[in-house]
Amino acid sequence: MPQNHPAVARAVVHQLGASRIREVANVGMGRDDVLPFWFGEPDQVTPAFIRDAAKGALDDGDTFYTHNYGIPPLREAIAKYLSSLHQPIDAGRVAVTSSGVSALMLLSQLIINPGDRVVAVTPLWPNVTEIPKILGAEVVRVALQFGETWELDLQQLLDALTPDTRAVLLNSPNNPTGWVMPREQQEVVLAHCRQHGIWIVADDVYERLVYSEQPSTDGKACAPSFLDIAEADDRLISSNSFSKSWLMTGWRLGWLVAPPTLMTDIGKLIEYNTSCAPGFVQRAGIVAIERGDEIIGNTVARYRAARDFLYQRLNALPGITAPRPKGAMYLFFRVDGVSDGLALCKQLVRDAGLGLAPGNAFGAEGEGYVRWCFASSLERLEDGVQRLERFLAA
Repeated sequence: MPQNHPAVARAVVHQLGASRIREVANVGMGRDDVLPFWFGEPDQVTPAFIRDAAKGALDDGDTFYTHNYGIPPLREAIAKYLSSLHQPIDAGRVAVTSSGVSALMLLSQLIINPGDRVVAVTPLWPNVTEIPKILGAEVVRVALQFGETWELDLQQLLDALTPDTRAVLLNSPNNPTGWVMPREQQEVVLAHCRQHGIWIVADDVYERLVYSEQPSTDGKACAPSFLDIAEADDRLISSNSFSKSWLMTGWRLGWLVAPPTLMTDIGKLIEYNTSCAPGFVQRAGIVAIERGDEIIGNTVARYRAARDFLYQRLNALPGITAPRPKGAMYLFFRVDGVSDGLALCKQLVRDAGLGLAPGNAFGAEGEGYVRWCFASSLERLEDGVQRLERFLAA
C-alpha cells in the first residue's frame, strides 16, 4: 500500500474547526427528554399556505432546472419587497441562491482571494468567518463590547479597516449577541470603505427581527441597513434568506443583492456551485413574500415577548448576566466562573436535558458565554429556565 501520499484534505480545510453547536447537539441526539434551544430556528413549522404553494408547484410538475439567477417572478418579488423596506432595488441586482449560507459562500468566492485580509465584527456565527478561511483569506476579528447591551467600538473597527483590507463582514442584527448597528455607524463605515475600496459584506438575514422601543404597527419594521444608504455601484453585497423571517429554515432558499457589474460573474458561480434553486421551493418563496407580512408581524411580536421573558428570568438567576438584545432571536449571556463553555453545555445536556449553544462556538471572545435561542413558546422557555436553575443550584 502506498504510504507517501496520504488521503487528506487541503490544509486550510483540515484545520477548520468543527461546529461546537453540532458537537453539543450530538450529545443529546436520540433523547426525547432534551429541550433544544441550541440551533437558530423556531419551534413552529412553516405556515400552511407556503407549504401548499410548494405542493401545488410539485403537482404542476415543477421539477426541472430553472435559471441560474432564479425564476423571474421570484426575483421581481424580492426586489419589490426590498424596495418597500429600503431604497428602490432593481430585480437585475437580485440573485436567488440555495440558502443564505450558499449566498455567503458565493459572494466570498466572488470577491475574496487567497491571502486577502478580511475584517469581521465578532462574536459571529462561525460559517461567516470560516468561509473566507476556506478560500485562503486571513480573518481579523473586532469584538463587540459587553454591557447592558452589546455595542461596537466604532473607532476600533475603523482602525482595523486598513487600506489593505479586502472586505468587512457585518451581521446586523447579530447572531449570537442581538447587536444592531445604528445608521450613524453604517454611514461612517460606508464612507471609510468607499475611501479605501473595501467591500462591505452585509449578512442581513435577521433584518426583520428587530425590537425597537416603539413596536411597528404596519408590519414593516426593519433594522438599519446599508441598502438604505448605499448607491447601486458601491462595493456592497447583501445576503439574505427566507429562513428566519418566514419560518422556512429547512427550505434552503436565499438571495444576494450586488452591484450590476457583478451579476454576470455571480451567474457563473451559481452554475458551478448549485446550478439553481429548486423551482417548487422558489414558488413557495413568492407566496411567502407576497402574503407573509402577517407572519413577520406575529413572529416579531412573539419573539419580543419571549426575549423580554427570558431576559428577566435569566438575570434573576445568580451568576448570570444577560445583556438585552436589540434584534435577532438569541440571548448571549455570561455565566460567572465558566472557562470552558463547550464542557458546560455538554453537561447541561447530560444532567439537565437542556440544549444551549456554547459561546466559544462563535469565537474565542465568546468563551464564558452561552447562547439561548428564544424563538419558542413561553412555556418551553420557562421549562428550560427551571432546568438551568436546578442545574446551577446543584
